[in-house]
Amino acid sequence: MNLVQITPGAGSMYCGNCLRDNALVAALHRLGHQATLVPVYLPLTLDEPDQSSGVPIFYGGISVFLDHHWPWFRKAPAWIRTLLAAKPLLALAAGRAAKTRPEDVGGLTESMLLGTEGRQARDLEQLVDWLAQHAEPDLVCLSNALLIGMARRIRSALRVPVACMLQGEDAFLDALGEPHRTRCWELLASRVAEADVLMAPSRYFGDLMTRRLGLSHNQVHVVPNGISVAGYDAPSGPGPSGEAGFHKPAVGFLARMCPEKGLDTLVEAWMALRQKRTAPKARLRIAGSCGPADQVFVKALQRKINQAGLDGEVEFFPNLGRQEKVKFLQSLTVFSVPARSGEAFGLYVLEALAAGVPVVQPRTAAFPELIEETGGGVLFPPGDPAALAGILEELLSDPDRARSLGEAGRRAVIKNYSAEAMARRTIEVFESARIASSTPSSPATGTQTL
Repeated sequence: MNLVQITPGAGSMYCGNCLRDNALVAALHRLGHQATLVPVYLPLTLDEPDQSSGVPIFYGGISVFLDHHWPWFRKAPAWIRTLLAAKPLLALAAGRAAKTRPEDVGGLTESMLLGTEGRQARDLEQLVDWLAQHAEPDLVCLSNALLIGMARRIRSALRVPVACMLQGEDAFLDALGEPHRTRCWELLASRVAEADVLMAPSRYFGDLMTRRLGLSHNQVHVVPNGISVAGYDAPSGPGPSGEAGFHKPAVGFLARMCPEKGLDTLVEAWMALRQKRTAPKARLRIAGSCGPADQVFVKALQRKINQAGLDGEVEFFPNLGRQEKVKFLQSLTVFSVPARSGEAFGLYVLEALAAGVPVVQPRTAAFPELIEETGGGVLFPPGDPAALAGILEELLSDPDRARSLGEAGRRAVIKNYSAEAMARRTIEVFESARIASSTPSSPATGTQTL
């Protein structure tokens, strides 16, 4: 099968969807399929070889912004748009984009959902022309439903089915200001029918989006995310900071350093643990993306830690590369990202388990599914730092149990959550979409799990 995966770039920050899509395309290549990763908006920042290398960036972030705010720019010469889509310029623009809040881009989001009727129609035509000339795909897959405005034009121009992944759109849309929030949900609900197949990474998120978009029963296929497990073997060297004693007990976090991921909840739980004299002494290690919009939050946490006299026991590792990330995870005793938002999946859970580290996650969103299916961790009541501290203490005090959970999780990830497993399930869904699109049939009717 010849596939195209269209993925929004996050500029200078690591993005879970970018990592997932890149791993998917690489695994499809290993399985003998032809696949092209097409970036939109900004360059992709990845910790593995970039599968989009040599492919132009479409819907360049600068042009998209100018199209929306300056009507005259929509008729600008093509060479100007090409110049503004150069990766060095987009990399510079990424710094500003990292400071953008959802409530500031409601109109732009609405315009993108409108597709050929929106202010970025010219960008859509450029993308379709390139796909027809250079990719000639059997199927086009959109990384998330915020790209659904592309579907109708791609289907009509290329005469191929379009798949759409559902991947955390609810949190972004709910953060938009009115009237754009309501309008965008309405547009998404009407436009999502233009995709031939819908995929979600968890039963939780598939069911949630089925309700919110008014979809038919069994219309969403569940294809769990996967990761490349290469390199996740036993620890063989020092941690990311190079210290010799990195095997000391450590509690770890790996996600965007922001309130939505619950970093402050983990800090509070860890501080309570350190203040308890009978609890094991464990360091706190924090890694993940930290953009301009996150720095005020992180600095406030650092001040709180310093005031408690614990600054020497906490380490921050922003934006780690792949090898550094694996070593970081291998340095941990237990892992937690107590996210507040309804996580559609939580790729970081797989990464921690692949390193053999048990996870402690809130009993909400997709986490119960992941814990049940991997056997690699423990759940706690969401938003309860005291309960989190108690479970962390239990696992730190019982190395055998922690090790057993980590090993069970690692086995499950290697067997069921590798990038290859994700790719095989994805191909099954795509093949069914091709067959369905070539024969008249009624719409699929809750959520199907592969």
